[in-house]
Amino acid sequence: MTRAFLFNLVAVGVFILGIVIFLLYIQPANTLSSTYSATNQLSAASVSQATSTVTSVAATTSVVTTTQIAPSQIAKKAPNKDIIPASTSTSDEIARIQNPYSTAPESFSDINTDARAALVNILCEPQGESSLDPISGSGVIIDPRGIILTNAHVAQYVFLSEIPQINLQCIIRTGSPAQAEWGAAVLYIPPVWVNEHVNEILESHPTGTGEHDYALLYITNSVTSAQLPPQFPYLPIDTRPGIGFPGDQVLVASYPAEFVGGIAAEYDLYADSSITTIKQLLTFGTSSPDAISLGGIIEAQSGSSGGAVVNAWGRLVGIVTTTSSGTTTADRDLRAIALSYINADLRTQSGSSISDLLAGDPVSEVAQFNETTAPGLAQLYLSQLASSDAGQ
Repeated sequence: MTRAFLFNLVAVGVFILGIVIFLLYIQPANTLSSTYSATNQLSAASVSQATSTVTSVAATTSVVTTTQIAPSQIAKKAPNKDIIPASTSTSDEIARIQNPYSTAPESFSDINTDARAALVNILCEPQGESSLDPISGSGVIIDPRGIILTNAHVAQYVFLSEIPQINLQCIIRTGSPAQAEWGAAVLYIPPVWVNEHVNEILESHPTGTGEHDYALLYITNSVTSAQLPPQFPYLPIDTRPGIGFPGDQVLVASYPAEFVGGIAAEYDLYADSSITTIKQLLTFGTSSPDAISLGGIIEAQSGSSGGAVVNAWGRLVGIVTTTSSGTTTADRDLRAIALSYINADLRTQSGSSISDLLAGDPVSEVAQFNETTAPGLAQLYLSQLASSDAGQ
């Protein structure tokens, strides 16, 4: 045989081996995603958002730059307008945390079980005549005492239900199909988010990026004959900024409801979960990875807002917040704000980190919020609703 023939033979062999390795690498994710998304036809919800497209960032490397998020649409129902292009940020580089845990990654089957146990559906419905529409969103229990992390655009309805002049009822549901279990109170919602978005409370397609869009609820009572459990299932959190990078596998779990209709969302709503990879790191201009792009997965639907993004060690690293426009979920890009961003912004807005709040007494923290912050926010909402009613 000639040297050229041998060289070509080796080259072909290396090429074939590369294809085999590639297929072996992607197959587990595709298989798990199909399995976890088996309830697609029964899943969806009605509080989601739409964000902008962004330019590409570096692939899986030890150092990755972030991309800036531009203002975009937020859709309570299905997004139906074009998204707004974003510009590239000149942010600082963020280094990956090497060997982040002392244990090996967990099975995504086990992670899925834990994530669904901690996942909740937040259903709010007007009682009688109201200018407010019913909404359904998602949330994640992050503390065994029953503290829920969700989006501000979901939690604002729980807040409204606590205002005596507003005839709105909210319940926390779990399981598949979702069953009414508990009542909850607002522990914290960023006043800066309310100030920026209160005028959108009655809009079908309000605008925003997901910035400051987080809130904490506290489960206060049972709405059934059962008593509150001594300990709620919950997901541990990781608030470090270098914990998730493009190419990393994560599990996304939520209660999407966009494609099932209002009646099914109320009486026959199922949790859904998928395996995907982080596509991009995004920033609100803080030179930190504030949000992540998750691609066109089945959870890119209305109602997934507040859903869980969990890494391969079972830690909550983000909550679903926005999705771009698209006729199908495959056409969309699901976005989540990172726990690192929530932690940093919470410290900026309130002076306390997530760990600080979790270390305190939630009953006292709810009381303090109601005494110091809630009255002003309630007046903002009441004034907005009154002016909207007067303009009709």
